[in-house]
Amino acid sequence: MSFPDIVPALAARLPDLRGRLSANQALADVTWFRVGGPAQVLFIPADAADLAYVLANVPSDLPVTVIGLGSNLLVRDGGIPGIVIRLGRGFAQTTVESGHRIRAGAAVPDAKLARAAADAGIAGLAFYRGIPGAIGGALRMNAGAHGRETKDALIEAQAVDRRGTLHRLALSDMAMTYRHSGVPDDWIFTEALYQGSPGDPAAILKEMQEVADYREAHQPIKERTGGSTFKNPPGHSAWKLIDAAGCRGLRVGGAKVSEMHCNFLINDANATAEDIERLGETIRARVKADSGQTLTWEIVRLGVPLDGRPTGEALV
Repeated sequence: MSFPDIVPALAARLPDLRGRLSANQALADVTWFRVGGPAQVLFIPADAADLAYVLANVPSDLPVTVIGLGSNLLVRDGGIPGIVIRLGRGFAQTTVESGHRIRAGAAVPDAKLARAAADAGIAGLAFYRGIPGAIGGALRMNAGAHGRETKDALIEAQAVDRRGTLHRLALSDMAMTYRHSGVPDDWIFTEALYQGSPGDPAAILKEMQEVADYREAHQPIKERTGGSTFKNPPGHSAWKLIDAAGCRGLRVGGAKVSEMHCNFLINDANATAEDIERLGETIRARVKADSGQTLTWEIVRLGVPLDGRPTGEALV
């Protein structure tokens, strides 16, 4: 499937553009599941000012979607209409500041931030070694691991809204809760500032290695997966509910529930995005029937299906 090419019309409206616009760019190449259709337009901005310029000057009714490293993401088989924004090198820097603080662009991989903090003797961010993806996604969903969450270390973040206005947000402005940020969905994070504490680099690196070893032993990180699929319902573990409902190893088409950790779905046989979403919805239905608990997707599902195909609960 491909979309009408609107890049020439957009370029005409953006004479001062410094980033790159590409029509019908494949997204399966950049998502960890390796599935999904194209972006109608993929935009890689040069920096925050370039991002703000484009958002301020494209038609207000044109859909805008932002993706990160593609780790916790399922792009549907029909692709994503409108502009898909992927932050690149202009958002991939870390800077150590006084007072055991570290600033990171939204495209910095979480593990890279953990390493930069360790090298600077800044403790308190080693948990990021266990989170796939980049800082922008961590801010959006208050990502966490090993007993800590983004909000436990965050001081402030910066974001650009749909009109191209830059906002500086204190932690108290962001209404962060479990796997959720209260920042408007159409705001795009550009950077974050974190507070750590004094630490010994060797000890921090040892802690990071323990986090990495735990992941390798308990999660299918070498598979084509999107990470943790469902949020934990209050008072419950999603994987235990899935296991109790008999879903460990369950398969739909080329998609399968991991036998190592059954809150992970894997693409192990040329799955389609529909296979993966149908498997997830089948799990939700079985868990609801077995325990009465409703699982909520943690993986973000974006885009449209192939013509005439269902999505969501209609898949079951």
